[in-house]
This record gives sequence, C-alpha cells and structure tokens, in this order.
Amino acid sequence: MLFSSLTFLFAFLPVVLAVYYVLPSKVKNIWLLAASLFFYFYGEPKYLVIMLSVITVSYIFGLLTDKAKGKMRLILLWASVLLNLSALVDFKYTNFFISVTNSVFNTEIGLLGIALPIGISFFTFQSISYNIDVYRKDAPVQKNPLNLALYVSLFPQLVAGPIVRYTDVERELRTRTHSLDGFAYGIRRFAVGLGKKVLLANSFGSFCEIFRESDEKSTLFFWIYAVAYSLQVYFDFSGYSDMAIGLGKI
Repeated sequence: MLFSSLTFLFAFLPVVLAVYYVLPSKVKNIWLLAASLFFYFYGEPKYLVIMLSVITVSYIFGLLTDKAKGKMRLILLWASVLLNLSALVDFKYTNFFISVTNSVFNTEIGLLGIALPIGISFFTFQSISYNIDVYRKDAPVQKNPLNLALYVSLFPQLVAGPIVRYTDVERELRTRTHSLDGFAYGIRRFAVGLGKKVLLANSFGSFCEIFRESDEKSTLFFWIYAVAYSLQVYFDFSGYSDMAIGLGKI
C-alpha cells in the first residue's frame, strides 16, 4: 500500500487517525500496532512472519543482554545482529552469491525465485538499532513486546524510512503529547511530499517510460533521459521521506 494510493489516502489513513484520536491513551499503541501490521500484511501477507520473527529475536536478545554481564553482553549483541541480518542477506544476496559462484567456477546453478520483502532493510536495521542501544545502555530495555513491535513496524517509516534510532523514540512509545500545531505541520509536510511524488516524480517517470519506448536515441536525448531519471529518483525518495515525517508528526 503506497502513501500516494487512493486506498491509503481515502480509506486506511482516515480510519487510522479517526480511531486513534478517540481511543484512550492506554490502547493507542495497540491500535497503531494493529494498523501497522495490517498495512504490511496488505502489501506483503506471506512475509509478515519474517518481520515478526525479527521483532521476536530483538525482544528476546534485548532482555538477555540487559541481564548479562561482561563479555557475554557483546556475545549476545553479535548473536542478535547476525540472526537479524541473516534474513536480509538470504533474501537480498542469495542470487548475487549464486551469480558470482557461476561466474568464478563456471557452474550453472539456477537462480532462486526470491522476491525481496518490502521494507526488510528498514525493519531489520531498526531492530538492530534497538539491540545496540540496549547494549550501550543508551536506552532501557523494552519489557513490553508490543511497544518494541510498534517501534519496528510503525507504518509511516516501514516502506521508505527513514531509519529511526530507538533512543530517539523510546520516550514517545510510553507517553506523547498531541497539539493542533503539530498536526497541522504534519499535514503540510505530508502534502508537500505527496506533491513531490505525484506531480514531479511520476511526471519524470512518465518521460523516462517514453524514452525507453522511443526509437530516438540521440546523445541529447540520452542526456535528457539521464537528468529526468535522476530527478525522478530524487523526488521519489524525497517525497516519501516528507510523507513519512509528516505522518509521524500527525
């Protein structure tokens, strides 16, 4: 589910915000977690278990690291990092390693039909950030698994980031205040990001599509294509970042 999609703008987001602001404080996090898990399930239903597994690993090793002493703390940190990275490496680099092996040893190992789960880099590094902060004692261990799951899976940053350190949001997971000014700022930031995505990035993307289908391949056309593609990537990333930040302020 993309932030710029009609489903998100006119169904998911209004319902999430409306229910969130009428719920008592004690259950707001539960509602946000349920909405975030649904958001991910809507786009990647079969990979939801991967994200939940990463969260579980981080939660368990966070508790163990907090209680451990001396070198055992570092061992537990490395164990949690390697376990969390294993899923990312498996999905992202398995075919790359197979290709390198085929090239070096002249083998014919078939590539695997592995699809990269949406947001796996973001929720993996968010989880690692938590374990590192607990190891460094920069933040207290999170004993409520729902709060940790919310930190890792919160839908505004799940698809396009940015990656947020656990220490930066640990207090807000427990208690936070809302204001009309903050809400208005969030709406403005989201609208700016939506404009970058829909009006600019998509327009440059349409031009790039025309180029790929065109028979005209002059030097000038290649330069125009390169500039258009660069601007598409920039406004795509910048737009999603603005929308994510705006949603966080709302």
